[in-house]
Amino acid sequence: MIKVGSAGSSGLGNYEGVSHCKELGLGCLEVEFTYGVRMGIDEAKRVGELAKKLGIALSVHGPYYINLCSAEKAKVSASRRRILESCERAHYLGAKYVVFHAAFYGKRTKDECYEIVKDEILKLQKMVKHFKWDVMLAPETTGKGSQFGDIDELVKLSNETGCAVCIDFAHLKARNNGKIDYDEVMQKVNKIKHKTGHFSGIEWTEKGERRHLLTKESEIKELFKYLKKYNVSINIVNESPDPFGDAVKMKKAL
Repeated sequence: MIKVGSAGSSGLGNYEGVSHCKELGLGCLEVEFTYGVRMGIDEAKRVGELAKKLGIALSVHGPYYINLCSAEKAKVSASRRRILESCERAHYLGAKYVVFHAAFYGKRTKDECYEIVKDEILKLQKMVKHFKWDVMLAPETTGKGSQFGDIDELVKLSNETGCAVCIDFAHLKARNNGKIDYDEVMQKVNKIKHKTGHFSGIEWTEKGERRHLLTKESEIKELFKYLKKYNVSINIVNESPDPFGDAVKMKKAL
């Protein structure tokens, strides 16, 4: 099954955003903590209860300020804290996946960065289990070559730690100068047991992602063609400047 929905509530607030998703016939919503976890537990429970009642699947996007490979211990510690705060709220929201950009390579090799991220994911999973939070960590495929998170790294990470993965198809395109081999990508996606997804139009430079754009209908149809060809079951959250409007376009294309 494929569900589509919105990244954030476009200023409506999460409670109203969930209701709006239902009104538009959408199936999912990603709660955005991108600039900080600014939601109390009571509010998380309130939003989560409504989402459950209306049948809207929730996920959470953790703060942007995360770098598990930082050379500064304080930044790594702060990154862990932000991920765990996101996990706690996700638990009370009833959100299955906690999405985040895991790291930057910095001066480390890709292999060095991978081993550090793997170790941090395993530690975080132990904390999630300790607190009995019913959520899954979902590091995201990233849009710049300077960031940890190409599709091969995350397939391997998922296989070795059991974590989920957020496949951002627009990021994969930006990371590869606008090119994406969907047959190759979908074969890799099907190796990931637990997954969620992002999509939108995207602008890129030689360094990768620059900004998200409105989603062209032709791009939506191309993505869905391959998702169906490979029988991929996934929630796709639209991250364009008009996430509700473009999610509706995606729903119609489905």
